[in-house]
Amino acid sequence: MTHTHTGITKAVIPAAGLGTRFLPATKATPKEMLPVVDKPAIQYVVEEAVAAGLSDVLMITGRNKRPLEDHFDRNYELEEALTRKGDASRLARVRESSDLATMHYVRQGSPKGLGHAVLCAAPHVGDQPFAVLLGDDLIDPRDPLLARMTAVQEQYGGSVIALMEVGREQIHLYGSAAIMPTDEDDVVKVTGLVEKPDPASAPSSFAVIGRYVLDPGVFEVLRKTGPGRGGEIQLTDALRVLAERDDEGGPVHGVVFTGRRYDTGDRGDYLRAIVRLACEREDLGPDFRTWLRDYVTEEMHE
Repeated sequence: MTHTHTGITKAVIPAAGLGTRFLPATKATPKEMLPVVDKPAIQYVVEEAVAAGLSDVLMITGRNKRPLEDHFDRNYELEEALTRKGDASRLARVRESSDLATMHYVRQGSPKGLGHAVLCAAPHVGDQPFAVLLGDDLIDPRDPLLARMTAVQEQYGGSVIALMEVGREQIHLYGSAAIMPTDEDDVVKVTGLVEKPDPASAPSSFAVIGRYVLDPGVFEVLRKTGPGRGGEIQLTDALRVLAERDDEGGPVHGVVFTGRRYDTGDRGDYLRAIVRLACEREDLGPDFRTWLRDYVTEEMHE
């Protein structure tokens, strides 16, 4: 795994959501633990943080999320069983998750929204910039978005959000950013933000996706931010305040992402992510692509 050296070392991963779109699978299993091929979605996110040089990871959890902690902890009984069998390959894969990063956990007592979840990280983060990675967005490791965002934050200061251009008819599913160009093609200055706007009134078709590099000044703004859309404390609302500043936590810049992103928060996109990633695996891809090609051909002729 390639590491990028950066002054930012802490990553925050909100993981307290109930995963209602995946019921009944998430009745007793955290949505973050649903497998994407043979690895839980949350491990891809932690691996992304580590690849960007963020080795200190705080996970914001809630009730019934203990399996997340267990996954990133040692399992001595399983390791011993694999050792006795001489199964070095599976042993290495089991140990991989527990050796990834220094993991910390804090519970979000009430489901008050993403802004509140980020605020729960304040004692751990302190007065240093930090990254926030949402577990529903998987970014392909060949497209190092987070490393680019940390570099932009170090260059411009303030906070940096990830933006992706979407169809106008989809913008109501995201936060929408009002933007101004900069001298860099993939960097824009954010002048305003609206959470899940009506397509007709959205400031642009640039959607906020689940990667942020935040100035610690966001905490003071979040403490003063009341419930917004959906009755929750929205991170978007706090970032809109920071976007209007050139100091005290501002400004806000955006990195326009055009790479590969897999949305595991939607059932259809979750299935598509599994198919794409399985097709690209050296161990699974050749046979799986052959089967998939045959299956699609048969379906087309029925």
